[in-house]
Order: sequence, then structure tokens, then C-alpha cells
Amino acid sequence: MKKTIQRMCVLAAPLFLIGCGPQWTETEKEGYRLISNPDGATLGYTPQSAITLLTVDRLAFKDHNRNGILDPYEDWRLPVDERAKDLASKMSIEQIAGLMLYSAHQSIPGGGNRFFGPVTYNGKPFEESGAKASDLSDAQKIFLKDDNLRHVLITSVESPAVAAQWNNHAQAFVEGIGMGIPVNTSSDPRHGSDSYAEFNAGAGGKISMWPSSLGIAASFDPSLMRQFGEIASQEYRALGIATALSPQIDLATEPRWSRFDGTMGEDPDLATDLARAYVDGFQSSKDGGWGYQSVNAMVKHWPGGGPEEGGRDAHFGYGSYAVYPGNNLKDHLKPFTEGAFKLEGDTQMASAVMPYYTISFERDTVNGEEVGNSYNKYLITDLLRGTYGYDGVVCTDWGITRDVSNVYVFEGKPWGVENLSVAERHYKIIEAGCDQFGGNNDMDPVIEAYQMGVKEHGEEYMRNRFEVSAVRLLKNIFRTGLFENPYLDVTETEKTVGKPEFMAAGYEAQLRSVVMLKNAANTLPRTTKQKVYVPKRYVAPSRNWFGFETPEKLDYPFNMEVVSKYYDVVEDPNEADFALVGIENPNGGVGYEAKDAEAGGNGYVPISLQYGMYKAEDARETSLAGGSPMEDFTNRSYKNKTIVASNTTDMDLVKETKAKMGDKPVVVIVRVAKPMVFAEIEPYADAILVQMGVQDQALMDLVSGDREPSALLPFQMPANMKTVELQFEDVPRDMQPYVDTEGHSYDFAFGLNWAGVINDDRVQKYK
Repeated sequence: MKKTIQRMCVLAAPLFLIGCGPQWTETEKEGYRLISNPDGATLGYTPQSAITLLTVDRLAFKDHNRNGILDPYEDWRLPVDERAKDLASKMSIEQIAGLMLYSAHQSIPGGGNRFFGPVTYNGKPFEESGAKASDLSDAQKIFLKDDNLRHVLITSVESPAVAAQWNNHAQAFVEGIGMGIPVNTSSDPRHGSDSYAEFNAGAGGKISMWPSSLGIAASFDPSLMRQFGEIASQEYRALGIATALSPQIDLATEPRWSRFDGTMGEDPDLATDLARAYVDGFQSSKDGGWGYQSVNAMVKHWPGGGPEEGGRDAHFGYGSYAVYPGNNLKDHLKPFTEGAFKLEGDTQMASAVMPYYTISFERDTVNGEEVGNSYNKYLITDLLRGTYGYDGVVCTDWGITRDVSNVYVFEGKPWGVENLSVAERHYKIIEAGCDQFGGNNDMDPVIEAYQMGVKEHGEEYMRNRFEVSAVRLLKNIFRTGLFENPYLDVTETEKTVGKPEFMAAGYEAQLRSVVMLKNAANTLPRTTKQKVYVPKRYVAPSRNWFGFETPEKLDYPFNMEVVSKYYDVVEDPNEADFALVGIENPNGGVGYEAKDAEAGGNGYVPISLQYGMYKAEDARETSLAGGSPMEDFTNRSYKNKTIVASNTTDMDLVKETKAKMGDKPVVVIVRVAKPMVFAEIEPYADAILVQMGVQDQALMDLVSGDREPSALLPFQMPANMKTVELQFEDVPRDMQPYVDTEGHSYDFAFGLNWAGVINDDRVQKYK
């Protein structure tokens, strides 16, 4: 249904206009109305929200605060800065406090959550409530209305259509509240590949599938990263997502770190170029500036979360310290200051930054208190905002204001401020220069922090301080067009998300992300319809960060339906022409074992990058950093302690398969999330491919020779654990690389194609 409002102009005298009606058109959509201004903004609104339209200069504007006049923040013709400042000045402290919240993780529809309790709809679990998957949960209605929260982090969604419908319901709900500020929905990365999925050039999917950031980094091609950003941003906006909690541009200089695979590798120059390309791709619309296809990029984690001491991660108290034994903070800043903050597009710099949980521990480099990065005024106000002139949003990582009971349970992460109250932590974060609290749905501690500031500095100071953050936060909502039209056409969403050309681009990126490390005697490619033996892989029982257990299993490492389309699969290795072994890099633990502490130790153990038994003879006698209110010591050394990878059976599988195959070739494909010591398995493999998150079909296209490997290692593979222990956590490319039986060094920028070692322009530029 479309109705055109175009009234006749009234003539007072020949050729003189004294009045003229509106020139905008209104279209009825599913659940909302769309207003088209000639050569102006497109507006979306729901009549049910009681919002009205204002006609000024024959153009339509939304009366967000329903006061009957056109306020500057409602005037889409004005610059974003002017609109944001006007709105911030009109908001109550409670409204600004809500704007400073970023929700805990929300799934659509919601389910139970052991951290935040059950999710209900009309007081009942979703399955019993009769609610639609796209309805708002009880908790969502509360934090949107009572806590004035407007930034929502979504995780899993039932489908793109449901995500779009949920977005429309959420936007309609807040449209008639207060100042009419729309919801700014965000997401962690959601374009990972399903290894079992099959690519069909003529079919779309739920969302396009790409390799991990580390996998795209292996292409050594920033233009591929930018293409990913451009495609992903279109899919995000079709899902209602206007902010990406990415990219993760931590420099991966510590090979044992569990978040290594979310990075863009360990080289400062490559990571910088890739970071710039990613943010440009997400933020720039077709004309290079901000627009309806733009997605705010929240780069993380300032000032670089990579140099974790011993590789232990700061989601836990045992990994709370980042260290700089090489006095090398400058390399870790480079992907931010030279990449994400110096874009080629007109958006100029990443619109948001997230500091990491860590206490950045280096008295000669990182000044200030020994507190988590978001609490550190030197890192946020002096360095980020002062030295580098950054005036975008700074949002804490999730859960840093919550309490914690010990160093090894996944709870709050208030490192260095465990002794403060929740409200005092909020106040300290505000004083440090941050604008937003990740994972906090509750407005009350922000209001308490405000009152603390009033007591210390006075009302005028704190009001101004809150408005500064409000302006930064509002600019990111205005820039992406949400104030004009936050609604989605569900049909267009279904057409956009995972459409064939996006799926094809992602698949092409997967093919370009796989590194061939070894190809003795031209083992690869293996022509199709040969006979292949694929041994089953044993997976030991495990427990993840969140406490969820995975039972043991024995299963094929690949989608055998896909493999069988390329080769004749046989159960007897004696009948096979070659073997195909699928394994993962060694899982050498997290660096802490509660049972060690219970037995009288300090709890700290090595993180191993090899499969077999490892004794940390070369570890530090005394840790560089340490200390926690939950521990009565400061030395976190694990010297001479031992660890065995939980998947040491992967090493056994390679050796056993080689014994069964005799002189016939064994092709090993390793899914890597971090560097590994290849000495244990390389001699038993005739060919080795390294992949960082791709579909099995892409692997078969490479093994069969349908496509040629072209990727390069974006990090070093260490020769042994000694070089891992002796390297500096903050220094890139400072390990002795592994040299294989073919004489090839598995160094940064190494990779093979069918002709041998790749030595092209990419290698020359970055190595």
C-alpha cells in the first residue's frame, strides 16, 4: 500500500508561491511505515508508538520526543555532531546512564543462562510461554524501559528473518520511550565456516561463511579483508546489527595465547594493513562515508591483549597480566594508531575501541596503576585520547565490574580493583576516560558513580562528563541512520543474508586461506577417484571456559559425504592409494590447574604447543608479574612442571597411519588456532596443509588439485618449546622456526604452491 502526500501549492499572485504542502511519500510495510523525502532521508516509524511526523520546509521529520516541534537532534539535515550535542543536552542523567550500558549476551529467542539466570517471556520459559521467537524477553523489556539501555549484544538467532523481526519489535518498543533513541544492536564475529557444510554456487545460506581473521590474514591480501568487511556489513545491517564488536587486532606475539586465532597474526605491518582494511570495509558505505550500510567497528583490545604472560588469558585471574619483557608496546599500538585510526575511507577512524581485561605490566612503558586497562587513566585518557587524539567511544570488555571469587572460575574480571565496590569500579572507569560498560544491564551503579563524582567534583563537572560520553555514543547511532530508519524489510533481509554471491566470495576466501607446509615428492595434488583411507579421530572429554562439558567421541575428522564425492573411501589402508588424516593443533592447557594448588603448588603450569609430555625446564624462575587478593604469593612461575596435551592421540594417529600405509603417501590436514611444534608429526607426513576454519569441501578442492594453495603463514611455527619459553611475549617473530625434513623453515610468510616455495610480491612486502 502506498499513499502519496503531495498537495497543490497555493498561489497568492501570479508566479508567487506563498504555501506548499508536503512532498514526501508514505509506504505501508509489515509492522511499520516508510517515509521517503525527495532527495532526503528515508524515515521509518510505527504509529503504535505514538510518534508523530513533523512537516517542515515540505519535508518529513520524526518527532522523537513528541513535543510538537523540530528539535535540532530530530533534523536529519544537520551535522551529526550538532545533533548529538543537542540531544545529550536534553537527556536526563538516568537516560545518559542507560546509554552507557552495553547489554549482556542476548540470544534470539532467549534460553537459560547460568550466569544471568533463566530467560522468561511473560513470566514463563520460552517453550512454555507461547511467545514468538522474535518477541522481546521480560528482561529485555526491563532493561530497555527501566534502565534506558540502548546497546544490545546479540548472539545466536533462530534465522535471519527472526533477527529482523526482533529488531523491528525492539525498535518499536523504544521508539515511544523518552527521547526516542533507537537500539544499537551489535555482534561478535559470526561469519565462521561450518566444516561440514557444502558449497553450492547457486544456493544461499543463513550467512556467508569465511575463514577466521587469522585465515584471511594468511592470504596476505588486505583487499580480501576489505571485501569481507564490505559483505559482512551488508549482512549485519540486514540482521539489524549496526555495531561490530570487532576486529580483534591484538598483535599475536605470544604463541600460547588461547585467543591467537581471533587475531590477524604476529607481524605489525601486516596486521596494521589488515586492520585498516577491515574497518574501512565495515564502516564505509558505497560513497566512502557513513550511511545505511555502515557498521560501527569496535576495535579490540587496546593497547593490545597479545602479550599475556606465559600465554594465560585474562578472562581469568590467572591470566590477568600482560607483560613487556622486550619493552615493545609500540608494535602493539601500531594496528590501532596506524591502521584502525588512519583509514582510507571518509569515516577516518574506527568509531569505538575496547580495552582488554589485562593489567598491562611494564613500569618503563605503561605508566599509572597496576589495574585493568579500562581502569587505567594513563592508557585511556593520556595515551589513547591525549597522545593519539582518539575521541570515539571507549567501551570496557564484558563483566569487568562484577565480583570474582577466585583466579580460575569464569566470573567477573575486576583485575587490580577487586577491593572496590561495584559502584566504585564504575566511577573509576568513568574517571579513566571510558564511556560504556560492557555486559552491564543495570543502570543503578552508573547512577551511584555519578553521585560519587558530584560529591568529589560538583554537579556541573559530572553533568559535563556524562554529556561528553553521551555525545560519543549518540554519534555512532546517528551516523548509521538509526534515528531516521531503524526498521528492516524482512523479505530484503532474507534476500541479503547469505545470498549466493556472498557465499561464493566467502568460499573463495577459504580456498585462499589454507597454507601448504609440506609436499614431499609432489604428493599433492591427488587426482580424484583415487582410493583414500581416512582414519577416525579420537576426541577426549573436555570442559570449556563456561563449564560446559563435551563427551569423548571417535569419529571421522571430515564430512565423509564430501570426501566421497572426490575419492573412493576405503576402510582398509592396504587398499588405499593414500591416506588423509585430520587433526588439530596440540591442546596444551590454559596455564593453570586447581589440583596443583590443592596439592600445595601455586596452581601455575605450562601451556604446551606440543603433543607429548613437556617439562618446562627453560621457564622463568620468577614470573615477571603476579599478585592477586585471592593469592598469598606473587611468583607465578611454572618452571620444571610438566603438562601433556589433551589431544596427544592426534600425534599417535599420524604415526599409526604412516605405519599402516608404509611407502604410500600420508596427507595431514591440521586445524590450527595457534602455532604448534611440528617436530612430533612432520616426519610421518608426506604432505601437510594447515587450515584456520574452512569447509571440508574447500580442503578437498585443494587436495584434489581443483585449486592451488596460495596462502602464507601469518605467524611462526616454533622449532621446539625451548624457543617458546625464551621468546618475549611482546616481541613478534622472535622464535627459532621449525625446519622440516625437506629443509623448509616454517617461518612467517612461508608457504608452498605446486611449484614450490612461494616468493611473490606479498612475501617481498611483508617478510
